[in-house]
Amino acid sequence: MGDEKAQRLDDALSSLVDTLIPVLPDEDEATADERHDDALDLARAIIEGHGNPAVVSDVNHAADLIKKKLLRENDPPDKAVQFSNLYARLLTQPVLSQKWSILYLLYQLADSNPEDDGPTADTFRRPGSRGVGDQSDGQGSQVFKDAFASGGLPRLPLQKTQPKARSGTEATAERRSQARASKNSETTHGRKEELENTHGAGPTESTLLRDLPFTLQGLSSTNLPFSSLTSLDLPPTLPLPIVSLLHTLAEPSLLYRSLSEFVQSRDEGLIGQSLRSAIGSELRSYLGLIATLEGEIRRAITSLDNKEVHGQVGKAGVTLKRCVVWTREATMGLRLMSLMVEEATRRKGGQLISMIHRFSTSHGDPFVGAFAERMLSHVTRPFYDMLRQWIYDGELSDPYHEFFVIEQDAHDAREDPRRAPATSVWEEKYKLDEAMIPSIVSEEFAKKVFLIGKSLNFIRYGCGDSAWVEAYCKDASRELRYGDTATLETSIDKAYKATMARLIYLMDDKFQLFEHLNALKRYLLLGQGDFIALLMESLSTNLDRPAGSQYRHTLTAQLEHAIRGSNAQFDPPDILRRLDARLTEMEKGDTGWDVFTLEYKVDAPVDVIITPWANRQYLKIFNLLWRVKRVEFALGSTWRRCMTGARGVLAIVDAKMSKDWKTARCCIAEMIHFVNQLQYYILFEVIEASWDQLHLTIHKQDCTLDDLIEAHTKYLKAITHKGLLGSTRHNNTTGQREDVFTAQLHELLKIMLAYKEAVDGLYSFSVAEFTRRQELSAKIETRTAQGKWGLTEKDDDDLNSPNPFSSKTAQNNNNRDGRGTDSPFPISGLTLPPTSDDAMLPALRKRLTDLSVDFKNRVNNLLGDLMVQPDVDMKFLAVVMNFNDVYTPKKRRREGHRGEKKTPGQGAETGKKEGGSRTVSAAVGDKGMAKEREKEKEKENGKPGGGAVGAASKLNEKGGRVPAK
Repeated sequence: MGDEKAQRLDDALSSLVDTLIPVLPDEDEATADERHDDALDLARAIIEGHGNPAVVSDVNHAADLIKKKLLRENDPPDKAVQFSNLYARLLTQPVLSQKWSILYLLYQLADSNPEDDGPTADTFRRPGSRGVGDQSDGQGSQVFKDAFASGGLPRLPLQKTQPKARSGTEATAERRSQARASKNSETTHGRKEELENTHGAGPTESTLLRDLPFTLQGLSSTNLPFSSLTSLDLPPTLPLPIVSLLHTLAEPSLLYRSLSEFVQSRDEGLIGQSLRSAIGSELRSYLGLIATLEGEIRRAITSLDNKEVHGQVGKAGVTLKRCVVWTREATMGLRLMSLMVEEATRRKGGQLISMIHRFSTSHGDPFVGAFAERMLSHVTRPFYDMLRQWIYDGELSDPYHEFFVIEQDAHDAREDPRRAPATSVWEEKYKLDEAMIPSIVSEEFAKKVFLIGKSLNFIRYGCGDSAWVEAYCKDASRELRYGDTATLETSIDKAYKATMARLIYLMDDKFQLFEHLNALKRYLLLGQGDFIALLMESLSTNLDRPAGSQYRHTLTAQLEHAIRGSNAQFDPPDILRRLDARLTEMEKGDTGWDVFTLEYKVDAPVDVIITPWANRQYLKIFNLLWRVKRVEFALGSTWRRCMTGARGVLAIVDAKMSKDWKTARCCIAEMIHFVNQLQYYILFEVIEASWDQLHLTIHKQDCTLDDLIEAHTKYLKAITHKGLLGSTRHNNTTGQREDVFTAQLHELLKIMLAYKEAVDGLYSFSVAEFTRRQELSAKIETRTAQGKWGLTEKDDDDLNSPNPFSSKTAQNNNNRDGRGTDSPFPISGLTLPPTSDDAMLPALRKRLTDLSVDFKNRVNNLLGDLMVQPDVDMKFLAVVMNFNDVYTPKKRRREGHRGEKKTPGQGAETGKKEGGSRTVSAAVGDKGMAKEREKEKEKENGKPGGGAVGAASKLNEKGGRVPAK
């Protein structure tokens, strides 16, 4: 058993000696065996000389020393406490039996720096103990260091303290060592002389190889110094092949220097810092390659024999050419990183990622693509961290503005009057920067991500539902990284659906968006007919007064009265409290009709959709519809007065004013037809059709808040454009854009109101005439009952007077002239002087005629403008208003319609047709006028007018007087 153990020990010791002793290439086998035997004998002597250790195996003593060392070298006692815990756990391990050996090894390794005087075995000796292997002159320690040196055994030390039985072996080893040392010194001296003789030819390849690792790391050496950051000086006496190889090896050296400087520079950007980190990681891999290359070079130089002459370094397996081959792939990587660095100086954020991604997708070299992908996996980490926080938290964590979502500064943002506070949160707080969208994501993907984060932020801050956002973040948040495209797309789709569904639910259920839109349609767009009719009827008396005499509390009271008296009272109280009446800015001469308007107030976050711009559009539409409704109300009241008066007051004066009233009734009917068709077109063809489109859009399955805003904006634009409020044209005279229809409609409505006022004046004149005739009839009856003449000359003049208001003036004049006597004969032949009231009826007739002609001309202009509109509904309005061709639309020349071509003769034929139709209509009109004249003559000559007036007319025709009884 002892022989077997000794054999195993010898084999292990022989293997250790073989490993430690280097192999000399020019040494013969006998010399090598002899050197091996000498080293093996020395190792045996060292092992046998150290019989028992000089240290005491005390576990607690070793632990105390280690703890004291930790307390001495570290100010806070954290590490000492941690060691105590670990030491207690070590004692509880039954598997480890050599606990003291472990602590001894750790204590020795703690001070293993060869430059410092580390601890020795004496540290663990008890006081008064002495080791068996102690040497008085320190020779044993020196032998131990020399035997296990990294360079092998350069010499055989003298063992003076060994037992005498082994003195012969030691003497032989000593003699051999001294002979080898002398031989090596002679060889070294000869080699120095040889190098001095060849120094004029430049450094050898082995010398260049020795300096090459430093050069590849960007460090200057004796033979290859760096003169600047971008230049390397080569020895001038080198042959051209060596110079060519050094040129190739200089490229990675210079690239490494520039890249190292870039990595050490600072960048205020997370993605820029990530790029520097990725390049630093690649440079560390490059340094690992240089370390491996340096090991090979040193091994080859060490293996060279001292007798080797210049130029035989290739036998060791390492040459400059091989170094070029080994560093070729690393050089390509450095070159790619240098290109990226050059491009990175002008880019940041997503642009930087796109630049690196372009190397991956647009380059055909597989190495370039793989290298770019490896770089992207590091560079995109900050980007995906920002993306994760944006799509799961709704928060933008981008301190250096590298993400494709930009947060606007509230102070720097331009003020837009169309924006409300909540609108700015949705549309102005965040913007999508298309220049920062990296090429690793598509533009549609970026817009979806932008909408997700903006919706979450709006839900958190605009809708006040931060609890749902936090719960959603905990449930759905996951790590995102480059390359996992399927997981990323799935996460984005789920986040998009969940966020949009929650936002639409909040707007519909919590904030009642659709109820507010419906209320705006019913109240501001006059959809609640009974409410509008009652409101106009109750406000008509107040609004006829000047604008300065209008009071808001009066209007508010009338508004509440209209709500309680109509079906509007059944609306929710939240809807009704938002409806209010107010007065707009007034000008001189305005009445209450001109400044009255309704207002519907909305709060956040509904004002994201119903913006101040949208409120102004609603106000503009309401003002137009309110004016049209006012004209309809005024014309309707005048028409009812005419119809009721035709069977009473107007029938008495029909013989004198029948033509005027017939013309007035026709014109009023024409105006009522125009107003009714205009109201029908705006309320049904425009508003209802646009409302249906809005309803379909906002109830789509994948509808977003942006879709709601866009649909509502399109809804208002369609109403204002088709409702004759948004069309403009270029005025060649002023050179500015002007409204096509708004001004024309306002002028037409003014003409209608003016015509209504003129008709009311005509009615007042008719009532005065009726009153005068009634008074005259009563006077005749009274005089007849008194036995006097029924009519006198004065009464005859009053009866034939064109102005009923001049009767009192004529009576006073007749009393002064003596014509007030009871006599059928005139006292004086003088006629009455004309008064200013005599021209009232002709003035009314002229006023009515002028307004009627002006109305038709303006309607012709309006219809002409409608006929050339590209919108089909607006053309249909022109057709409805002129269904019987009573109007002749005037087509204006427009630059936008010059492209319409006409076939030869088309214009002439059209003119002939129009002229023919006009001739026929004129003939029919002449015949109608002739019939009307005949009827008037019949009425004047023989038809009774009714009552006392009819009897008086018969007497006048016969020329007699009514006798007194």
